[in-house]
Parts: sequence; structure tokens; C-alpha cells
Amino acid sequence: MFFILSKTIGIMLLPANFLIGAGVIGALLLVTRFASLGRKLMVVALVLLAICGFSPLGNFVLYPLESRFPPWDPARGAPDGIVVLGGAIDGDLSAAHGVAVFRGAADRVIAAAELARRYPNARIIYSGGSGNLISDDAREADYAAAVFESLGVSKARLTMERRSRNTQENAEFSKAIAAPKSGERWLLVTSAYHMPRSVGLFRKAGFAVEPYPVDWRVGGRADLWNFWIIAVDGLDCVDTGIREWIGLVAYRATGKIDELLPGPAPP
Repeated sequence: MFFILSKTIGIMLLPANFLIGAGVIGALLLVTRFASLGRKLMVVALVLLAICGFSPLGNFVLYPLESRFPPWDPARGAPDGIVVLGGAIDGDLSAAHGVAVFRGAADRVIAAAELARRYPNARIIYSGGSGNLISDDAREADYAAAVFESLGVSKARLTMERRSRNTQENAEFSKAIAAPKSGERWLLVTSAYHMPRSVGLFRKAGFAVEPYPVDWRVGGRADLWNFWIIAVDGLDCVDTGIREWIGLVAYRATGKIDELLPGPAPP
């Protein structure tokens, strides 16, 4: 049920979808006795879309998420394993073309491949099934293996987890595959904005991981007040950040994570 709600109500609440929907409702009201309300609704929706698209709002939404965890410190030595979260490969497009098609967050795979070369004894788990509400046979993990091999990572080191539909299942299924022993150190590779929610869910699953954030969208505090020239880029940042905050609130409210904004573990 949680998965279904996240793919319906959760998607409808994203600013771009919500505001466009409000604008459409306003347009429909123009031919009714509520025409005045319809005009106001359209104006408000248009103004808010412009704010989301051109203003620094997306930077302010993303920055607290991306800055929550520092870059990983390699000084502690080689990790025993690396978990890479899916989200970079479009399973449906990959199935249609017979080759891995990236839709974004390619840094996750590139960083993991670089780590694999740096630490040749580390195991690699790629966790990525299908996040579609109506599932089919297309799975990210089915195409990720070939990408890793093309980047010089031996197939023998790879484990492809293809059943997960969301981050909670990423954590649970990855733990089952890794079966981490006491004292083992596992890295978690995912986008910086996605790291707080991911770490919270991995902790809840009892899988201690060391965050390895990648795929930043905001450079730092100096970029917080940068305006966007192309509205769709600004809207994408706002939607991405709001999606994460909605996920954090929903997971905390349902007890799936123990903190609203998980951070670095205490020393």
C-alpha cells in the first residue's frame, strides 16, 4: 500500500504536477459560474511555476539534503563491499533498445566502478529493480552488469539485485545478499540528495553502511542564490528535493526511519 501511495499521491504532490493540475482545473472553471475563481487559480499556478522554475528555490530545498553527509574519507582503509543504489538506468528504455539507457544519476555507476578498481577485493551489489506502479520485466540491474563490465569491473565481483521497487527494499534486499559480518565495512553509493533517506532506511534494516555521496546538484552555499535561466532545470531541482522531503516525512511518520533527517552516526 505504501508503494502504491508513493506512486500516486506522492507524484501528484510534486510541485510541477500539482501546479499544472491546478492550472488545468482553473481553465476548466472558466466555462462555469466559478470563472472568477478559475482565473485566480490559473494566475497563482502560473506565478508559482515561474518561481519554482527560475528562482533559487530548488537550491534551498536540496542543499540541506546534499550537505548532510561529508565526502567519504578513505583514510580508514579499504571497504569490504559496495552497495550501489539504482536510479541511473531507465529499465523500460533499456529493454526497448537492448542496451543500458541512462536517465540521470550516472555518477552512481561511474563512482562505483572507480571504487571497484581502487579496491579490487570489495564485493559490489547493484540494487535496482523497477519502480513502476505497473511492473513489467524490465529491471535496471539486468543492464547495469554490462555497464560495469565495460568499465573494467569483473562480472565475478558483481551481484545484481533486481527485485527492489523502492529504497526500503533496496536496503532490505541488499542486506540479505551482503549478509554483512561483524566488523565488515560497506559503502553506500547514491546521490547526495538521496543519502539521508537511504542511510535512515539502511540503519532501520540493520545494515551499517558508510555514505559515499555522489551526483550533487548544488555546488555549495555560494550557489544558493543562483537563479535558473531554463525553467525546466529549476523545476527539476524543486521536484527532486520535494520528492525527498515527502519521502522523509512519510517514512518517519510510518516508523520506517528513526529520524526525520538522518545524519552521520555519532562517533
